[in-house]
Amino acid sequence: MWGIGALVAVAIYDPETLTDGNWLSLPSLNQRAGDHRSGRDSHRHHPEKRGLQLPHAVPPNSLTSAPASLRAPSPASSSRPPRCGVPDPPDVLNARNRQKRFVLSGGRWEKTDLTYRILRFPWQLVREQVRQTVAEALRVWSEVTPLTFTEVHEGRADIMIDFTRYWHGDNLPFDGPGGILAHAFFPKTHREGDVHFDFDETWTIGDNQGTDLLQVAAHEFGHVLGLQHTTAAKALMSPFYTFRYPLSLSPDDRRGIQHLYGRRPQLAPTSQVPASSSKAGIDTNEIALLEPETPPDVCETSFDAVSTIRGELFFFKAGFVWRLRSGQLQPGYPALASRHWQGLPSPVDAAFEDAQGHIWFFQGAQYWVYNGEKPVLGPAPLSELGLQGSPVHAALVWGPEKNKIYFFRDGDYWRFHPRTQRVDNPVPRRATDWRGVPSEIDAAFQDAEGYAYFLRGHLYWKFDPVKVKVLEGFPRLIGPDFFDCAEPANIFR
Repeated sequence: MWGIGALVAVAIYDPETLTDGNWLSLPSLNQRAGDHRSGRDSHRHHPEKRGLQLPHAVPPNSLTSAPASLRAPSPASSSRPPRCGVPDPPDVLNARNRQKRFVLSGGRWEKTDLTYRILRFPWQLVREQVRQTVAEALRVWSEVTPLTFTEVHEGRADIMIDFTRYWHGDNLPFDGPGGILAHAFFPKTHREGDVHFDFDETWTIGDNQGTDLLQVAAHEFGHVLGLQHTTAAKALMSPFYTFRYPLSLSPDDRRGIQHLYGRRPQLAPTSQVPASSSKAGIDTNEIALLEPETPPDVCETSFDAVSTIRGELFFFKAGFVWRLRSGQLQPGYPALASRHWQGLPSPVDAAFEDAQGHIWFFQGAQYWVYNGEKPVLGPAPLSELGLQGSPVHAALVWGPEKNKIYFFRDGDYWRFHPRTQRVDNPVPRRATDWRGVPSEIDAAFQDAEGYAYFLRGHLYWKFDPVKVKVLEGFPRLIGPDFFDCAEPANIFR
């Protein structure tokens, strides 16, 4: 739950009818934005509030809408977490002696193969990111039910997803940054399947620097499929917005969705074709493992990419990675890079970690993004970042806030802005701005003290951020300085 100083995001409901423990209602046409009907679900986000927030007191059996805003708690109730600003269904959520369980909206889809369409996209994220995130949010529900979801790109779909602003045709206006984040309409209502996200929110993926799209989308899709809020701890369908990774369903979420649609059919086991055995005349069902490739000699190689990730230094070469912590090569390395990042292409041309902890990899005309070891995006075309032509050869995160990112290629460089997901100008600047750095480089990274390092071949250059030029005594050899390799007797630089 949200703690002191955290942002607050809760769902707002005003039920019109209560039947058999289920909330079932339609949105009224004469409502104000702060008094929304429960034909859809609304999350509220209040960045201006500070400290632990509580809802106004409401009689437990009242069906009157509570104010959407949250006030500071009194000392006696300061331990209560922030929550939805309307009353709970009295026969389910307020029954203290009854087991907490999922709550149904009163409707369900009469088919299991559903289509969805994304009409418009948020400005902060590239379209492929949004598509993959939406698919992942739907997948948490399809993995435990017979439901399938197929994206379509034209016409009417069962689930219509839109990023929109203010008044947008359903009499449930958004209110700009903060406040209402999203709302969704339940099955068997006049706008069943519609899911609306506020375009003006700061949408992110996999971090809590803004509003996490994956968390909110998965919650809203639960409503689209027929689930209401639940009081079960750590449930995706809890009315409280909680940033939690990895995304998964709680047992309560699973019971609720399977109550509506049943369990996912189990595939019949298939016989496995035996792999060829090294023992002549004996058939086995063992799969022969491929012999691992031999990693390059670290003292004799140049590197494809280097990046500081989670405070450690990673060197990439031909599908392998070397991991240095406090200047020491860690046990078990070199190792295949795919051990950390499944699906990563080999080799990579460049890599960097942004301020939100996302790790970006580049190969050829494409790029990939991971949240830790979890794939978030990719492959996606470099053209989405405003780059055209040949690949990125090196990427450098620069500055104490990791807010300056530069791409290098063939003696040119670009400034990249993660917030807009674009380079500032498609026309590059000359790398000669970096005094003393060679015009063509293989890799680049910044250390904890703020110095930048540029690598080419077996050599590296150390760049002073104060004097804005390469330090005296460089270039030096990578092998001896980073991997304790013996320095050759005769060095020509």
